[in-house]
Amino acid sequence: MELIDSHAHIDFPQFAEDRDAMFARAQAAGIRTILAIGTGPGPDKMDAAIPYAEAHDWIYATIGVHPHEAKQVTPEVLEKLAELTKHPKVIAWGEIGLDYFYDHSPRETQHEVFRAQMDLAAQAKLPIIIHCRDAWPDTLDMLDKHWRSTGLGGILHCFTSTLEDAKRVLDMGFMISFAGNSTYPKTQHLRDVARALPLENILIETDSPFLAPQGFRGKRNEPAYVAEVARTLATVRDLPADEFAAATAANFRRFFRL
Repeated sequence: MELIDSHAHIDFPQFAEDRDAMFARAQAAGIRTILAIGTGPGPDKMDAAIPYAEAHDWIYATIGVHPHEAKQVTPEVLEKLAELTKHPKVIAWGEIGLDYFYDHSPRETQHEVFRAQMDLAAQAKLPIIIHCRDAWPDTLDMLDKHWRSTGLGGILHCFTSTLEDAKRVLDMGFMISFAGNSTYPKTQHLRDVARALPLENILIETDSPFLAPQGFRGKRNEPAYVAEVARTLATVRDLPADEFAAATAANFRRFFRL
């Protein structure tokens, strides 16, 4: 199976002891590309993914500040992020957005930082990767108001909302990415969305080290397990797993012009 993991936090400490072995398992499983998400533990490590992209030609990086850490953002942080976009292996800005589940940062601050990062991503001509938890109306309204006109599109990562919400961003040029939670018994609604969307708008991811798919629940997630997401969603679309995996890989390459 040819696979791409469109969202993994490979810099996280959960991989400190076996990161090279994890990369080897990923490649053995058919992973051709990993998009390493560069939010790190916060603004102090906003370049966290870049060293791995520099060391491996099959890994690309993003930069950005997660909404959890929005309250830590200063003008200097934004300046540094803008500088990091010049790195040739940085292909997207994210993950950014809104999180009303944890509210680790005040919502007004989350809005301000989300808007500021969209402005800078637009200047850098980079697509954005969206984190949204319990904040779909506000997230989609902000994308409509502040991002649609850029034409740069992006990815709704670890999608958890409705088909209506997914369709709302398709004409903004967004891809919809499904993670390991789409394999859980109680998330039939996500599989229904994955069945109904145009295949050309679907990506798959692990969100490693989080959200291990059903067969690995309770364990640390890793990029190799994206194969389980592919198998599950291929089934709901009545496709062979390798055909579905290849389609999502082609979608990723087309979107990022790789």
